[in-house]
Amino acid sequence: MKTGRRIAATLAALAVLTVVIVTAARAHTMFLKLDSFFLEPNSTATVALINGDFDKSENAIARDRMLDVSVVGPGGVVHPPQSAWRDSAVFHWSPDSVDTAVLTFQTGDPGTYLIGVSTAARVITMSAEDFNEYLVHDGITDLIEQRAKAGKTNDEATERYSKHVKALVQVGDARSDEWAHELGYPVEFMPLSNPYELGRGDELRLRFLRAGRPVANQLVYANHEDHHGHDAAGEHVEAVTTRTNADGVATIPLSGTGRWYVRTIHMVETTSEADVDYESNWATLTFQVR
Repeated sequence: MKTGRRIAATLAALAVLTVVIVTAARAHTMFLKLDSFFLEPNSTATVALINGDFDKSENAIARDRMLDVSVVGPGGVVHPPQSAWRDSAVFHWSPDSVDTAVLTFQTGDPGTYLIGVSTAARVITMSAEDFNEYLVHDGITDLIEQRAKAGKTNDEATERYSKHVKALVQVGDARSDEWAHELGYPVEFMPLSNPYELGRGDELRLRFLRAGRPVANQLVYANHEDHHGHDAAGEHVEAVTTRTNADGVATIPLSGTGRWYVRTIHMVETTSEADVDYESNWATLTFQVR
């Protein structure tokens, strides 16, 4: 009974903190972001690899972390070389700030293009306090509960993490099927329809895959740049919080226009490495709604 009461108390305390700040996308999330996701055919374009939140990158990603960079269009799959990347302060007012990796690429024929970046895994060890705060900040609420039930809330944690991001871009007016191309990343959002055939008021359905298999009951967040909701504490609230169904499919109501992101973190306990407690794989998908 005492153990049950301790778990309940721990969950209650963490739940209060979660309500306040869980729904804001915090630092560390990675996105592919363009000034506009609508591009002209046969033109030069740039896309920023944001590592922070959707509005601000905290650091430029090193090239040796990029295991895969793919641009998929009607003409096939292109893997841009490292020379196509540069570090820039494109998203900051300060000319001395260089914290965003920017890819320059060429569009070809009209169509719906897919851009993807997959990073190598890294390992980090955190104190119990820092790890619990991170779980709350990034909305990994299932693991908060699991740790509490297992009596691990006060344990430090070593995490192996990697990030896998995609963007869908519309080039010209014609649609094509590249939006459905599977990149084979460790985790990946797979839309079930072309977002550029949808508009405000429609629903985007997408399947979340882990190692190529659908993941049920996965917590998924989505937001768009015109959404400015806040909770009772004044914290920013994302437009959509949902879970995948038994087939791994999440439904995102497209409640507004502008640039959108969908994000999730798949984190599990692991015994595959002696010195690693948890493995996480991060996934985002970005696009734009007119």
